[in-house]
Amino acid sequence: MFLVSQLMQMSTLSFESLCLEDDDPSTKLRRGLEEDLDADLDDDETLGSTSVADVYLQACKLLGVVPVSSFIRNLDSPTMTLSHYGLGPLGCKALAIALVSDMHINTLELADNDIQAEGAKDLAEMLKANFTIQHLDLSNNHLHSSGAEHVGKMLLDSFSLKSIKLSGNGFIDDDAKYFAEAFSVNVSIKELDLSHNKFCGRGGEYLGLLLANAEHLEVLNLCWNQLRMKGAVAFCAGLKVNTMLKHLDLSWNGFGNEGALAVGEALKSNHTLVHLNLNNNRITNEGVSMLCRGLEYNDTLRVLMVAYNSLTVEGALCLLNMVKKMSKTALEEINICNVLVNETFLNLLEVTCEDHPGLDVQYGGVGGFIAKKPVKRIDPMKVIQDYLDQRKLRLWDFFRNIDKDATMRVSVVDFRNAIQQSSIPLDRFQIEELIQRLDRDGTGMVDYRGLVDTRKQMVQNHRRQLRKVASRQKKEKHKSDRILKTFQSAVEAVTPHGSVVISPGDTRENSTGPHRFSATPLSSWHHIVMSHSGTVSNTSSDHLPMSAGVTPSRFIKSSNLHSCSQPNLLSGSAQSAQARAVRSNPEMGHSKLNQPIVNHLTRSRPALDATQLEINPKKEKKSKAKKDVAKYSKNPKTFKKI
Repeated sequence: MFLVSQLMQMSTLSFESLCLEDDDPSTKLRRGLEEDLDADLDDDETLGSTSVADVYLQACKLLGVVPVSSFIRNLDSPTMTLSHYGLGPLGCKALAIALVSDMHINTLELADNDIQAEGAKDLAEMLKANFTIQHLDLSNNHLHSSGAEHVGKMLLDSFSLKSIKLSGNGFIDDDAKYFAEAFSVNVSIKELDLSHNKFCGRGGEYLGLLLANAEHLEVLNLCWNQLRMKGAVAFCAGLKVNTMLKHLDLSWNGFGNEGALAVGEALKSNHTLVHLNLNNNRITNEGVSMLCRGLEYNDTLRVLMVAYNSLTVEGALCLLNMVKKMSKTALEEINICNVLVNETFLNLLEVTCEDHPGLDVQYGGVGGFIAKKPVKRIDPMKVIQDYLDQRKLRLWDFFRNIDKDATMRVSVVDFRNAIQQSSIPLDRFQIEELIQRLDRDGTGMVDYRGLVDTRKQMVQNHRRQLRKVASRQKKEKHKSDRILKTFQSAVEAVTPHGSVVISPGDTRENSTGPHRFSATPLSSWHHIVMSHSGTVSNTSSDHLPMSAGVTPSRFIKSSNLHSCSQPNLLSGSAQSAQARAVRSNPEMGHSKLNQPIVNHLTRSRPALDATQLEINPKKEKKSKAKKDVAKYSKNPKTFKKI
């Protein structure tokens, strides 16, 4: 049997860090099981898998955990499935020690084992020495924030992993920065699963930055998070500039029509995405219309899933009309499996499939209908008033033939006959409605003075209704414009080529190589300057553009990033800039500290013309009089009377 100590010299995990007493009670209770497992192993001279098993058993012995027999039986298999075994942190540690020298396993599935952050740390150390594992599943392991940090370090150091699943680990917004940092360096991961976590608005900013920097990521699963509107808008900014992603799952994020608008804007420029899942996102027919505006410019998307949203046959027709209109569209599958369609949709689908024979639309069935608003009846009082206004008549002129006593009260029968015999365009139902409104007590007498008071009320109600409609339209337009403006700002912030982040106080020359961005949230990025401008401002060396062939440095969160809207933009950052300059160059004297500081985020004022330097004599006299009054108020004795 190989010596365990010789094997562990190849690993960064040493048994010295696992030192437990041999006489531990739990170890003694498991010695019988270990002896049975040793009997089933091959001799040392056969396969190298025996040595891995010996290392695993010895690690389990020292850590006081029960060995998993399935691990030992499947050591020769390329796929190691140990999901739902309840390994815990110590069991994962023993497994990591054994896998350091393994050369067969390329897929490791450890879902639902409660390994926690300690287990993630041990796996990260193991992957520094193991270069055969390419697929790793750590779903539902209660990693949380501390585990996210270890996973981020794992992705920074490992260049053999091709896919990793981190679903259901309780990650929050701030944890996304570790992944954004890692994917600014990692070039091997092609599939990432971050579903069933707790990423919200700020998390969407980090994930958008991740997508902008990820140059090799092809599959991203973000379903069952809480991106909502803000997170979706920030994330789609990264989607707009991404040039590699092919499969994206954003289902169950509840971002509504605003998020659909951002997705549509991203699809106008993204020409690599082929599969998009937008199920269960509270998207209505209006949101689908916004999405279609972006799809009109996209020629690569093949599968679009918008099922289980608030869609009707109107939204389905909008999608189908978009496909019919676009001759170069690549859409092959549209999933609206919960929408009931009608005959109009089926006829349009048949016509569309003639031009696009490969199109497959999954709908819920036939039986849908387009909800028609009921015809709104015109107010009969308004009809009468309009009739009188057109003929320039008064109410008395109209009713004087039947109201001979001039009491402005007539019987219901006379009122009905007068209306029917006139040319007023009222039907029988409107006449009865009018009688009920003018004779509310049912006395049989109509008091048509109410028509005079009603006219003013109708005019007021009409104007109020117009104001409501205009206000609602204005709010909707303002909201859409604000979302688009935020989206464009986010796109400028995450654009990886041709832009750098600047901060007041420092200057740095531009580079000809491609630029990378640090994992700073979009809310703290306060200014963007195009790289073609020559010289830009920055805060730390972490934001330097990386030249080709050079490994980019890791992200270091800078405390000097401020927002333009902060009131202490000059006071704090400028003083810190001077202090850094003095520390970096001791030869600087106090004279430079006394010089005015130039804010690199503001433009200098233009030089004054000669005409602007002329002083108005009237203003000069007024200012001199004010000064004299101020002097007199301070010291009346010294004031000389003129």
